[in-house]
Amino acid sequence: MTVIRGHIIRLDPTDKQATYFSKACGVARLAYNWALAEWQRQYQADKTYRDECLAKGVTIDESKLNKPSQGNLRKQLNAIKRTQFPFMMEVTKCSPQLAIMQLGDAFKRFFKGEAKYPQFRKKGVNDRFSLSNDQFKIDGSRIKIPNLGWVKMRETLRHTGKILSAKVFKRGENWFVSIATQLEAVTNHLPKTGKAVGIDLGITDLAVLSDGTKIQAPKPLKTKLQKLKRLSKQLSRKQKGSNNRAKAKAKLSRLHAKISNIRQNFSHKLTTQLVKSYDVICIENLNVKGMVQNRKLSRAISDLGFYEFKRQLIYKANQWGKTVKEVDRFYPSSKTCSHCGFVMAKTDFTLAIRNWQCPSCHTIHDRDINASINILNNATKVLTVT
Repeated sequence: MTVIRGHIIRLDPTDKQATYFSKACGVARLAYNWALAEWQRQYQADKTYRDECLAKGVTIDESKLNKPSQGNLRKQLNAIKRTQFPFMMEVTKCSPQLAIMQLGDAFKRFFKGEAKYPQFRKKGVNDRFSLSNDQFKIDGSRIKIPNLGWVKMRETLRHTGKILSAKVFKRGENWFVSIATQLEAVTNHLPKTGKAVGIDLGITDLAVLSDGTKIQAPKPLKTKLQKLKRLSKQLSRKQKGSNNRAKAKAKLSRLHAKISNIRQNFSHKLTTQLVKSYDVICIENLNVKGMVQNRKLSRAISDLGFYEFKRQLIYKANQWGKTVKEVDRFYPSSKTCSHCGFVMAKTDFTLAIRNWQCPSCHTIHDRDINASINILNNATKVLTVT
C-alpha cells in the first residue's frame, strides 16, 4: 500500500523567474479557458446534430460527433498553438497541457456528482501551473524548471520517495511549490495511549471533547474583517491598471494569505495534538456545504475551516497508526440523552438551548459535551485517506 504526500515549500525566485511564473500561470489559465469554451462548443454541436437526426428520423453517424475529451483538446491545442498562441512556446509545455488534463478531471468529478460544473479561471485568483515529474528536478534546496533553470527553495523536500508532480502557485505576494511524493505505507506509529474521544464541532467552540474540554478557534477572518473591508474599499477606488491599484491589490492579497496561514497553523497544531493524545477519534459527518448556505452563519462556518480540520485529522491518524471514526450524518447527537438514550423532540430543542435536562432520567446536560459523548459511543465508520 502506498500513500501520496504533498510538501509546500516557499520559493525565492529572482525578478526574471517571478515574471516567468506569472507568464506560465497565464498560459495555464488561457489553455484551461480555451479548452472549456471549446468543450462547450463541441458538446453543443453534438447535441444539435443528434436533435436534428432524431427530428428527421435519421441514424446518428458517430463519425460526425466531436465527443470532446481532454486528450482530443490537447491535440487540437498542439496543432494551433505555434500560429495562434506563439507565446506558449516561451514556457514549459506542461503549463497548457496539464491545465487541460485538470479540466478533464473536473468534468469527471462533475459527471460523478462530486463537484459543480467547471468554471472559467480568473486572472489573479488561485494563479498556478503544474509540472509532470519528468519536467523538473530537485537538488537539495533548489528546483530546476524547463526554460528557466534553478530556483531557490526555502527548505529541502522532507519526503523521500517517488516524486509524482509539482504545482507552482502564488499566495499573497509569495511563490510556492507543492511537490507530490508517493511513499510506501508509513510505519512510524505513535505510542498507544489507550484513550478514545468524541468531538463535537461548533461555532462558539471549534471542538468540544467528550471529556469536557472546549477548544476555541482563533477565527482570523472575524478579527481581521474590518481591515479586510477597508482594504477592499481602497482597492475598488483605485484606477484600473494603475500602480496604486497594484499596490492596493498586493496589500489585500497579503492579508488574505495571513488569514489563511493563521487558520492552517491552528488546525495543524490541534489535529497533531489530538492524534498524539488519543488512539481513536470520533467525529460527526457535517454537511458543511449545506451549512454555509445559511446566510447568518456562512461567514463564521467558513472562518472555522471544518473541512480542512477533518482532512488533516484523517491523514495524520492514518499516518501515525491511529483511527478516526465517523457517526452517521442523521444521528441526533445533540438531542439524545447520553445517559438513558431519550431523544428530545425537534420542536422542544432549538439552537438557543445550550443546557437541558432529560425528561426521562433528569440528567442535566451541556448540549455540546452531551453530543460529543454520543458521537464517541455511536461512531462506527472508519475513515481513511482516499
